[in-house]
Amino acid sequence: MAAEAADAVEMRAALVRLRRATGLPVAFGGLVEPGRARVRISELSGTATAALSALAVSSGNGLGGKAVALARPCAVTDYSASRQISHEYDVAVATEGLCSVLAVPVVVRRRVRGVLYGALRTAQPLGDRTLGAAVAAARDVEQALVVRDEARGLLAVAREPVAGSAAWEQVREAHGALRALAPRIADPALRTELLDVCGRLAGAAAPGHGGPRVGLAPREVDVLACVAAGATNGGAAQRLGLRPETVKGYLRSAMRKLGAHTRGEAVIAARRAGVLP
Repeated sequence: MAAEAADAVEMRAALVRLRRATGLPVAFGGLVEPGRARVRISELSGTATAALSALAVSSGNGLGGKAVALARPCAVTDYSASRQISHEYDVAVATEGLCSVLAVPVVVRRRVRGVLYGALRTAQPLGDRTLGAAVAAARDVEQALVVRDEARGLLAVAREPVAGSAAWEQVREAHGALRALAPRIADPALRTELLDVCGRLAGAAAPGHGGPRVGLAPREVDVLACVAAGATNGGAAQRLGLRPETVKGYLRSAMRKLGAHTRGEAVIAARRAGVLP
């Protein structure tokens, strides 16, 4: 349930961005229900009634269902009179007073995860700029869901019992990936959980470590985690969304704090200090 609530927050934020970018007075949307071929409308912005709230839109039905079935954006100028769609939801749409409507699917790894709608209360073409802004809002949601999915998968790996050197390598890879993902997570609760797991992984790798306490900055730890995974400065920069020169600066600072003269020594010292797993 927590995961679904976090995904709904992304949808809600996208609707606000959609209305701001397009000037459309109404936006709404929802996620595909787990295990079912239908979207549940859960987020409303600018609506005057509750007619659309909790509406279940089946794949293939109505405008949103068509967008789900085709996995591409769809739009109509006059919803109630359109021959391009079926009309199972005319009552709800008419009660809200909507005419021109667009629907853009949120597609993650070739699977539709939700739909964003934008609408006017008058019958007029929505235009390419409006549709482009709606598609951009959907892409933002898609990227957020991809990052969140990756984080959940890595957390699952990190929580698995560890035994043997091969398993530890998996944990170390998960640790580095989690550190790289954390700054991209908009949800503060999930970001905090990721960083807490990273700390537990690092501590579990060196229980009762006798190394000195080292005050490394979060980004210094991020860079060291990339180096430990075999990344070059350029690779670490790409992974962390930083400039190569910035990565070099963090690495030099971490090496100085750890009393290391090479990248390899820095990784070893960080592990001994319980900073890396």
